[in-house]
Amino acid sequence: MTDREAIVPEGMEAVYEKIRYAPALKVGKTIYVSGQIGRDNAMQLVEDREAQIVQAFENLKAVLAAAGASLSDVVDLTTFHTDMRDLPLFMQVRDRYLDAHPLPAWTAVGAHMLGGQAGYIVEIKAVAVLPE
Repeated sequence: MTDREAIVPEGMEAVYEKIRYAPALKVGKTIYVSGQIGRDNAMQLVEDREAQIVQAFENLKAVLAAAGASLSDVVDLTTFHTDMRDLPLFMQVRDRYLDAHPLPAWTAVGAHMLGGQAGYIVEIKAVAVLPE
């Protein structure tokens, strides 16, 4: 069986210890990143819509870096949105972060609520594969 390694970047220890899930799990050369939301290192919601999307991508970037990967290693992206009308704004921010080619597969899903409390507008889940 391939070894599994929990990836817990600095600043996300509370997620692992209190909420009890790994920000990512590395299995071989594949990294499965849990949904990242727009909260800062103090576990506080970032309220501005664009800033919240940016924070979710920054959190994704931090988790990938802790696993030895980068956004260019992402092969599959799943995003959850409380309001699908935010997609144009989301895509503008996404394109600042994901510019490697080929682009990853992407699925966008509407969701009633994210992050266990009102105010979160996006959650980003990803799968990345480390290069050989």
